[in-house]
Amino acid sequence: MEEPSVLDYLKDRLSLRRLIHRTGTLGELSTWTTGLPPAIDQDQDNQAEVASKAKSISQASRLPWLALGALFFALIAQRSFEPPSRSAAGIVGYLLAGLMLVGAIWKRQVRVSAHVDASPVQDPFTARKSGLLTGLIASILTFLAFGGGNFTSLNLTLWVVAIFGFLWAFWIPKPQTPPQRNGYFDWLKSSQWQVALPREGILILAIAAVILYFRLSLLSQVPPEMVSDHAEKLLDVWDVLQGQTPVFFPRNTGREAMQMYLTAGIALLFGTGISFPSLKIGMVLAGLLTLPFLYLAGSELGNRRIGVIAVMFAGVAYWPNVISRIALRFALYPLFVAPALYFLLRGLRTSNRNDFILTGIFLGLGLHGYSPYRIVPLVVVVAFGLFLLHRQSWGQRSQAAFHLLVLSVVTLVVFLPLLRYMVDNSHMFLYRSMTRMGSLEKPLEAPAGQIFANNLLKALAMFAWDDGEVWVVSIPHRPALSVASAVLFHLGALLVLVRYIQKRHWVDIFLLLSVPLLMLPSILSLAYPAENPILNRTSGAIVPVFIISGIALDSLMTALESGLESQWGKRLGWLLCGLLFIGAAVQDHDLVFRQYRDQYALSAWNYSEMGEVLCNFTQSIGTPGSAWVVAYPYWVDTRLVGIEAGYVDLNPVILPTQLADTQTNPGAKLFLLYPQDSESLEALKKLYPSGVMKEYTSKVPEKNFWMYFVPPNTAVE
Repeated sequence: MEEPSVLDYLKDRLSLRRLIHRTGTLGELSTWTTGLPPAIDQDQDNQAEVASKAKSISQASRLPWLALGALFFALIAQRSFEPPSRSAAGIVGYLLAGLMLVGAIWKRQVRVSAHVDASPVQDPFTARKSGLLTGLIASILTFLAFGGGNFTSLNLTLWVVAIFGFLWAFWIPKPQTPPQRNGYFDWLKSSQWQVALPREGILILAIAAVILYFRLSLLSQVPPEMVSDHAEKLLDVWDVLQGQTPVFFPRNTGREAMQMYLTAGIALLFGTGISFPSLKIGMVLAGLLTLPFLYLAGSELGNRRIGVIAVMFAGVAYWPNVISRIALRFALYPLFVAPALYFLLRGLRTSNRNDFILTGIFLGLGLHGYSPYRIVPLVVVVAFGLFLLHRQSWGQRSQAAFHLLVLSVVTLVVFLPLLRYMVDNSHMFLYRSMTRMGSLEKPLEAPAGQIFANNLLKALAMFAWDDGEVWVVSIPHRPALSVASAVLFHLGALLVLVRYIQKRHWVDIFLLLSVPLLMLPSILSLAYPAENPILNRTSGAIVPVFIISGIALDSLMTALESGLESQWGKRLGWLLCGLLFIGAAVQDHDLVFRQYRDQYALSAWNYSEMGEVLCNFTQSIGTPGSAWVVAYPYWVDTRLVGIEAGYVDLNPVILPTQLADTQTNPGAKLFLLYPQDSESLEALKKLYPSGVMKEYTSKVPEKNFWMYFVPPNTAVE
């Protein structure tokens, strides 16, 4: 039999490549090999070699090169945006990455999983009359009882009755199911306990441990000091512990009450008192409680892996970590956004009335937390509007209108105490918002539309470029996301946009629009455009931003898994996930525990050191009334010095013109002075020549201060 020539062999190889490229699988390989020249067909070793090489060629040709290339160029582009040597040239890299990703979608290398709409539940459009009547009467009485602006036993009882009245009126109980045997009880009774922990469980425990480390580690040191806003909150908490129970705290332009009561409870429960740790514990817990609902929302919008990825990256991210650690009310914004969006989206998918009731509860509670949450009712209305405008609502529009009514009623009832306060004190309730949105405090610098457009662009650019200039809640003028998280968010936004163009599903366009909508409290800072973007007022967008990031990474992992059609696909997918997560975690760790900590310490005043000096003096030779901080422009908030010393109700400030009045005190005296306040220092030397001056050397550069100690019974000469 004639041996095949080299030319025959090359023809066979080229035919093999064309066949695999056309079919994309090895399904026709056995059929194709029967057509080999006889010598090759009879040579089993040659057939095995060809099959092995064909499999290798198939796997190589199915790798999602365009998608991986998009990721690669996006990472390079985002890295070029990192300070200090940042360059706008990265825009070109992002454009190239976007084109490659669109090409990958067109080549079907990347597929974003389609939405699976559940069969809608038919709502009976009924309500229990007894519950409606109870809720309505209790709501009217609640509104009247909150006229004093304080929580009392009576109005709290009426409020709870009103809420449960409407819950009883609208709630649809699940069908009764036969009771099942409790396997846990049998497990407890057994002589030997066996616990089987699946690999998924080990992974979840490992992720939880990493997140807890990021959120709880060095909590007392990051951030190290308080600012004036903390003084306002702690004084409000002090009022609560002294028996005051306001619905709205008017101090410093007004604040919602939730954090004050939460911190008061923590101070009593943990014995941390009126302190920075009490504020931190509450808000860090709020940040951690956001993550389970973030997982549920991610799972609702895609699958469980999207939810896990969203939690992984959000759990270690610098943005939500700083928002929690700063210990102001900011973490309450995403805390209530996450469950409200989850139940809202699930309700619109399934038409389950109970989900809308739960949405209303979280919507109403969130309004008691942090002022920017007031934008969330608009987000809910937009969601309903988009749902009704798309084909997914066909046959369900009357139900959707009824569910919006139920949601609104529940929200209004939960909001009732603040509603009454708003009616009675609208100026105070809206003052903070109006000073930012309008010209109440200062005139607008340009036409409102122009400022809004500029603010919108700056806010949308904060993820990749600039997160603003407010050092208290950010590292100024750097991207709000790490390199990996920013890349995944932008690739994910493009994937969701393409999926909307292809499928026209309302959830996709809502997911994209929810980001700027939840950032509106920052974007609408028209009177103070320098305050935009700012990470606290945009923090509600944490929820959709990290879900979109999860969608991107899940799509890339799916592309690898389906492309290689073997265990190697899954392994490479998880390897890619692990590498990106490690990269994000390493960078976010440096951002929080080095860069943010260091720049914060340099920017804040060293209240803890001044408070320690004051405390040591009052507990040794002096008294709280014989120690003062001499006022100086743009120096320390003297209330915080007193709080750090353990005296919440003491403000140890003294004006330079009042120094002579201290001579009536015969005991030992201590004055803390700004280093450049030479006039006050000279005045003290004249008043108390026997006094002793010493410079306190701070741990933080340029934070030293003068201590002027006056022995007891010292009189002016």
